[in-house]
Amino acid sequence: MTVVDRFLDYVKFDTQSDELTNMTPSTPGQMIFAQHLEKELRAMGLDDIILDDNGYLMATLKGNVDKQVPTVGFIAHLDTSPDMSGKHVAPRIVENYDGNDIVLNAAKGIVLETAKFPELLDYKGQDLIVTDGNTLLGADDKAGIAEIITAVDYLIKHPEIKHGDIRIAFNPDEEIGQGAHKFDVSLFNADWAYTMDGGEIGELEFENFNAAVAKVTFKGRNVHPGYAKHKMLNSIRVANQFAIMLPRWETPEHTEGYEGFYHLISIEGTVEETVLTYIIRDHDRDRFERRKKELEHLTRKINNEFPNCVSIEIKDQYFNMREKIEPVMHIVDTAIQAMKNVGVVPKVQPIRGGTDGAQLSFKGLPCPNIFAGGLNFHGRYEFVPIPSMEKATQVIIEIARLVAE
Repeated sequence: MTVVDRFLDYVKFDTQSDELTNMTPSTPGQMIFAQHLEKELRAMGLDDIILDDNGYLMATLKGNVDKQVPTVGFIAHLDTSPDMSGKHVAPRIVENYDGNDIVLNAAKGIVLETAKFPELLDYKGQDLIVTDGNTLLGADDKAGIAEIITAVDYLIKHPEIKHGDIRIAFNPDEEIGQGAHKFDVSLFNADWAYTMDGGEIGELEFENFNAAVAKVTFKGRNVHPGYAKHKMLNSIRVANQFAIMLPRWETPEHTEGYEGFYHLISIEGTVEETVLTYIIRDHDRDRFERRKKELEHLTRKINNEFPNCVSIEIKDQYFNMREKIEPVMHIVDTAIQAMKNVGVVPKVQPIRGGTDGAQLSFKGLPCPNIFAGGLNFHGRYEFVPIPSMEKATQVIIEIARLVAE
């Protein structure tokens, strides 16, 4: 099977995760998909195959060299985003893309427009896989899974390529931030790994946001509005006062690169009680800590005006893996060299988000992120160029070869 054959097979599985179930995996479709992959890996003849009750699937391709070399791992996630349905995905291959708009669904008027998605033009002349406009595609991260398994299959069929032990793992619930929570790093037993979970061709990431979530709760006092003077305390209005005290330019829509932000992701409120939920992001650890302190400072300021009105709860989510990768930068250098060797221009950049690799790095498994090739993740306009998946597969094979050298 080619990487395309595998990908088109894998996207048939509905593996959308759900943070409300409080289960692992969070949805049954992920386990069904993992069981399908387990059968495939057994048919390929891999060793040490384990699928646990939480949907974590691991396996080993044994090395074929006499000398001792590091064990390298490759990881991808089973789930697709909760942002849009991944059920009944109907992919279509656009051959030799001509550079024009792509009609995804004529009946519904859904069009992948170059004016809105100019990155399309970078792939003129290539074969693209697109959606039918009704679902996401699932390249995040079924492209990564297809690439890893195809690379391992190639190494099995080409024993002339020397490599050490290769560990692979597929985990659930990355899209809801829980992919690494029950990942057994000691059982995986690799010296380092790569998540195949990046975007466009060439992406290589070993920096990500430091991340926290803040829940700010405002308590009000409701009184009939006709008789409310000096009595009512409208928690919605106080919450609004709090929100506008934060710097308006430090939000996702005004930041890029290494710039951090405060992001108000939900408001739930009545006169009696209002809750604001923020996510806090910054690549720099010191600035990240200052952002949390600023929210606490504004909480105290509001309470000075409205005693005991507001409380705040801040929870760290993950940290910038750079501090764990820098001591072992050779693993990044190896990925860069592998890309160059197969004709891919490396694009080393920070992740403006999180990755399982960040949490795994802090659990003792250094884990940069490599491109899987897809673009416009999490929605109906998602697409993946076939040559990008093929190059990602080649990068995996070349990393295995370089590590053995």
